[in-house]
Amino acid sequence: MKKKLLVTGADGFIGSHLTEALVRQGYDVRAFVLYNSFNSWGWLDHCGNDVKGKFEIFTGDIRDPHGVKKAMQDCDTVMHLAALIAIPYSYHSPDTYVDTNVKGTLNVVQAARELGVRKVVNTSTSEVYGTAKFVPITEEHPLQGQSPYSATKIGADQIAMSFYNAFNTPVTTIRPFNTYGPRQSARAIIPTVITQIASGKRKIKLGALHPTRDFNFVADTVRGFIAVAESDKSVGEVINIGSNFEVSIGDTVQLIAEVMGVEIEIATEQERLRPEKSEVDRLWADNSKAKNLTGWEPAYGSREGLKRGLAETVVWFTDPKNLSKYKADIYNI
Repeated sequence: MKKKLLVTGADGFIGSHLTEALVRQGYDVRAFVLYNSFNSWGWLDHCGNDVKGKFEIFTGDIRDPHGVKKAMQDCDTVMHLAALIAIPYSYHSPDTYVDTNVKGTLNVVQAARELGVRKVVNTSTSEVYGTAKFVPITEEHPLQGQSPYSATKIGADQIAMSFYNAFNTPVTTIRPFNTYGPRQSARAIIPTVITQIASGKRKIKLGALHPTRDFNFVADTVRGFIAVAESDKSVGEVINIGSNFEVSIGDTVQLIAEVMGVEIEIATEQERLRPEKSEVDRLWADNSKAKNLTGWEPAYGSREGLKRGLAETVVWFTDPKNLSKYKADIYNI
């Protein structure tokens, strides 16, 4: 067994998949999940049978520096994924994003400095780039806070890297582009479309169709996290994890309909549209740095790879026991 590794946000979409993958690879995993009175471990309550009972649970709140430091004790590596990520909700409650994303990250790197942690992998997002000024987007692209969410992630990234620069804390910032797959929240475009179709709707309610995205199947994103964590060359670096494939939201929606074997009509709803200057119109990742430093590359890149990933995602969402966990008839912010 390898040394103990902490995953914050382990109860979430990417975090739960990452926790499973780490356990399967022999890591001794401590999963940090958000405390709640239901004793729910989020998606880890539904993890694979081969993983159940093989990781440690720590319940707490990333906003609490004392709990964060306690969670990190005896950990060799910290994979920091805990964050508020929904863009529409950041318009609604931006203060919670500052506390969770910025202060939460500060708590992690401060504890890492004090405890002498070997490595911190800080999770960023492609949203920090805003609408592409050039493509494909390299890690040197300017950062643009086009939503309160992206602004707090920029702040979190800067806090994390400042500890590397000021105190030599071993920090790497991983910057995944748009991850999709089983367990994703219906606030995201791909689950929104799949759950509406799977619920019998053929007139699909959506927001803007013109923006382009660089979609990454969750298995690729998880492999990227592990590759970055295991690479000595990644310390002090910001690393994109993306497919290097650009596709519009509209084309993605039609591809989902094709995979699901249905014809659909799209209805634009005003409440699903971002404010004009807040919409990120174009994202397309340059992933060459990840390949050069860690050897990682996507297995689901290109249109064919996206179609394979969508097919796997559809299989999961259309399972009645999974679909029942979603409210396809309402707009999920």
